Amino acid sequence: MAKSPAAEQFKLLELQAFDSALKALSTRLTQLDQDPRLPVLRSAVEETKAGAAEAVQAREVVKKALTGLEDEVGALDTKIERDTVRLNAGGLSKDLMALQKDIETLSALKSSKEDTELELMEELESAEAEVSTRQDALAEAQRQLDAVQEELGGLRAVSLEEKTKVSLEREAFAGTIDQALLALYQKTLDRRGVGAARLFHGHSEGSGMDLSPGDLAEVRAAAEDEVVYCPDSGVILVRSPEWV
Repeated sequence: MAKSPAAEQFKLLELQAFDSALKALSTRLTQLDQDPRLPVLRSAVEETKAGAAEAVQAREVVKKALTGLEDEVGALDTKIERDTVRLNAGGLSKDLMALQKDIETLSALKSSKEDTELELMEELESAEAEVSTRQDALAEAQRQLDAVQEELGGLRAVSLEEKTKVSLEREAFAGTIDQALLALYQKTLDRRGVGAARLFHGHSEGSGMDLSPGDLAEVRAAAEDEVVYCPDSGVILVRSPEWV
């Protein structure tokens, strides 16, 4: 059985306090990275982004249709103006009647297209309003995500700073412990998740359970400098005559 002075073994409790604090800080950092608000807010941003893109696409379809219709109306204006000039120039009655008929047909077509043009202008106005609404929703969703990320970033920075501080203090303190005992502790910590715990009035703080009478008798019989382990959790039990 490994041996180490009782005073050295007592240091393991303080070392464990450092490791427990580091474990808690690591857990805290993981919780911050996995904050349940993040996937909800990120999903909201993606959904509103898709909605904004759809609104912009719908607006562009209306704008393209309106531009095409404006070009058609412009072309009709050109034809009507050309035919009107020819009509005013005079000529054979038959030709003039044909020109007059063409002008009337073109004018009716132009009037119909202008009505459609007005409808498209109204549709475009509605589409512009929808784009604005969707973009405002996206901006708000992004603002909420940014606010939470900023909040979590601040908390993460504090936790990282604290973890660095505790790690340095732990490293310095570990340097004061007998290296053989420290190796036993580290091996137990890596295997069990806890390196050392107190044995207090027959209760193992490593397992959270009372030792059986037989196990407790063995611990009591062990020399003060012997390193003993919790039979249930496997961690090093730090004890004193007053605690046992």
